[in-house]
Amino acid sequence: MTPVVPSVADYEASADLSTLFVRTTREDKLSVPAEQLRLSCKCAHCTRARFDGRFPEAFPGIAITEIGDLGYGLNISFSDGHNRGIYPKPYLLSLAGR
Repeated sequence: MTPVVPSVADYEASADLSTLFVRTTREDKLSVPAEQLRLSCKCAHCTRARFDGRFPEAFPGIAITEIGDLGYGLNISFSDGHNRGIYPKPYLLSLAGR
C-alpha cells in the first residue's frame, strides 16, 4: 500500500493575523506563525538579502495581510509590505512540522 501524503486542504489567518492556520487532507490542523513565514520566505529579494547579510533576524509584530491561492502554493503578503513570497503547499507543511 502506498502512503498518501497529506496536502493543504484549507487555510486562513488567525483573527489577530499573527498565525496561518492550515487544515490538511488528513484533517490535521496545523499552524505557522507569521514571523516564521516571513523569515522563511524564499523569494529572490529575500534570498539576495540573506546572501548580502541584510536579511533581518526577526520580524516582531509582523502580520499576515493577504493570502492568495495559486493552486500549488500560497502567495502571502505581510504588514511590512512584503508580498513577493510564494510558499508551495508542501513547504508550508514542512514549516508546520509535517
